[in-house]
Amino acid sequence: MDIEREAKELLLKNRRTTDGHQYTLPSAQHYPYQWLWDSCFHAIILAQYEPEAARLEIQSLLSRQLDDGMVPHIIYWVPGSLHNFKWGVEGTSSLTQPPMIAYAAWEIHRRAPDETFLPSIYQQLLSYYRFLIEKRDPQDEHLAGIINPDESGEDNSPRFDTIFSAPPDISYEAHQMLREKLVDENTACNFDVGYLSREGTFWVKDVLFNTVLVENLRALSHIASFLKHEEGEHFANQNAELIASGMREKLFDGRVFRSVYGLDHKPLLADTWVKFAPLFAGLYSTEEAQRLIKEYLLDEGSFWAPYGMRTTSKHEAAYRAGGFGDKFSWRGPVWMSPHWFVYHGLQRYGYMEEAAQLRQKSIALIERSGFRECFNPETGEGEGAHGFTWGALILDMNP
Repeated sequence: MDIEREAKELLLKNRRTTDGHQYTLPSAQHYPYQWLWDSCFHAIILAQYEPEAARLEIQSLLSRQLDDGMVPHIIYWVPGSLHNFKWGVEGTSSLTQPPMIAYAAWEIHRRAPDETFLPSIYQQLLSYYRFLIEKRDPQDEHLAGIINPDESGEDNSPRFDTIFSAPPDISYEAHQMLREKLVDENTACNFDVGYLSREGTFWVKDVLFNTVLVENLRALSHIASFLKHEEGEHFANQNAELIASGMREKLFDGRVFRSVYGLDHKPLLADTWVKFAPLFAGLYSTEEAQRLIKEYLLDEGSFWAPYGMRTTSKHEAAYRAGGFGDKFSWRGPVWMSPHWFVYHGLQRYGYMEEAAQLRQKSIALIERSGFRECFNPETGEGEGAHGFTWGALILDMNP
């Protein structure tokens, strides 16, 4: 199987143009819209061999930015709605997703410099990250909050079950209803984050979201420096450091980082892959990372599976309840984006052999089941959507 050729063909097959905007569908059959972090992944991949398409992907994503700076997590380019989310401005969702945009933009520039690209999007990037810093941290704790599990990128992860009082064996449909109810609650108060953080059902300082924010603020700093925008560079550097410190103070339990909820920062104790995410931004010390990798990541009875990294520990009740089937699930199955984050985190800390093993497991999944949304970690069987683009991230997992 020529994975590189098939990955490129899939991205081209899923490419669409609407109203002059070019973007890539995560799956033509199941996801006929544009998603925020999916497009960032697409741009990172395309930057290697088709940089103009990568630039258009990011410009399309930013074309529906809201007035307050937020970038919606879905743009409904074609009328109709896959999910029952309330629309925002001009056919968008009213939620966001892990803010990977600056990282993707800098990767495009790094691989294929173009004198017009970064200047054309810089103010929009700055506006988005100011939104996250200023609007998603009403208590000024130097941590961005999320108001729905979908904003974490991991819609039905069991790490949020405590907030919902959801049973380990909750169905896909029942979990989606809980998240849609949150959107109704958000809409009722006009998405007033100050109110939601105090009185709402769901207010989470998520490890993955804030890890991504730290690394993307660093990328924004590179962009601002390149454009000789000292104010933006200072903003990005200062807040990257403040959020990293905030995570250490409020999300680190002495061994691993954990997401927390509510104003009193109650820890979300479900054991998911998210504790490995801070490797991506270098937020663990060398000694902490060594323990994390050796004792947790490589534990075959917990996360390290025959076909990759389980998104939920094998010890968790949600995993044992069987988070597998025809629909997607973050309750155990392997996903390629966590593989990508952890792969780059392992390389960052010098664990090249372990990174190579994770890459090989990723290749084995695609060879076994093709480009699927997620995979059974024990058998490699594909699950969820077909023709799913995240498998193409293997092109950015270089030895």
